[in-house]
Amino acid sequence: MKYYLVALFDKGSYSYIEEMQKSICKKYKIYKNMPVLHITLEIIGDPDIEKLSKVISDILKPYKKFKVELNGALCFDPPYKSVNLKVESKGYIIRLARNINDTLKLHGFDVRDNIENWDLHISLANTNYAVREWTSKEYIAACESTKKDNFHRMAKIDRIELWKPINNKKEMVVKSFSLRDF
Repeated sequence: MKYYLVALFDKGSYSYIEEMQKSICKKYKIYKNMPVLHITLEIIGDPDIEKLSKVISDILKPYKKFKVELNGALCFDPPYKSVNLKVESKGYIIRLARNINDTLKLHGFDVRDNIENWDLHISLANTNYAVREWTSKEYIAACESTKKDNFHRMAKIDRIELWKPINNKKEMVVKSFSLRDF
């Protein structure tokens, strides 16, 4: 099974991004239960959870809560039909993602070979866990509408979590790692 290491927002940042997500999902009736907004930092294949938790804890020890720059929309065409907010790949977040990827590779974990090809993003709506698949026309309209919003804000990351790939908020979180305060 694949596991996901994700960055999560503080309440204030989450609430304003969630408004965009709710707007899209309500208009197109995509989800019954909206997925948790997050930034995927790494995807790990069949890990030893105990070993992984220890390595991640060690990696994150020096890291403090930090801000990320959200800058516009990013859409992934079919089969994903995913409407996302673009996270600028600079500063703390990209250093953290590289550090996680490199360190997990060194410890023998099955992670992505090249994170340079990875667009950091926050998925607002896609086909995963959707109650119905949106049409190509709906997807294009949602993508164009999100791009027109010209979204540009800073958001604060306050923790990192290890998730199982299920859309059940209670069972999804394997481990949560708090980041230090400033």
